Amino acid sequence: MRLGAFLVLVFLVACGGATAQDPSSALHEYAHALEEGRADDAYRLLSDEARRGVSIEAFRRMVKDDPNEVREFGRALSRPTAPPVVTAKVTSPNGQELSLVLEDGKWKVDLSAVDFYEQDTPRHAVVAFTRALERKRYDVVLRFVPDAHKEGVTLEKLKASWEGQEKPETEQLLAALKQATPTAAIEETGERAAMPYGSGTLQLVREHGVWKIESFGSAAEHP
Repeated sequence: MRLGAFLVLVFLVACGGATAQDPSSALHEYAHALEEGRADDAYRLLSDEARRGVSIEAFRRMVKDDPNEVREFGRALSRPTAPPVVTAKVTSPNGQELSLVLEDGKWKVDLSAVDFYEQDTPRHAVVAFTRALERKRYDVVLRFVPDAHKEGVTLEKLKASWEGQEKPETEQLLAALKQATPTAAIEETGERAAMPYGSGTLQLVREHGVWKIESFGSAAEHP
């Protein structure tokens, strides 16, 4: 059994099990079931999506084949470093995903529903940049071009660059960024930041209080 396999499954733990009424309880039950080697009980706490990815028989084998690692992983899960944050996503008729956060027993709309193109942090900037490209919002993409690279850059040139002959490379770049962004370790030093993705490194720079895209490292270069 690989620890990574369990890590994937833990993030898919269901919060609405028979006895678990909140994320903390679900995680606590799951951790103790693993710690005590109760594979069937742990499996029942997995979401439908997780169970579709691994059968009960395969899950039992993972727990049985390396009980020491499973117990240690269960102990680690029982000591979370921060309280869980309950979130939800809803999709509008035009396909826009909105995030909500549960605060004091009430659902509140997250900031992403107000500003779809945040540039306040490097990670938010990467998410916003990829979203703007996906939606062909080149007016927004222009906001991510650093001052040093803006001379001669127009909406028409951006569109021609990203939708012309380089479109296959663009699609590969977007796919790599979307895959890396949620978990990539972003190194931030002063006014600069770097995020690894695929075979390249995305370089960001902060100007006028917002983060912009400076270069794509060894990946295909764009304006």
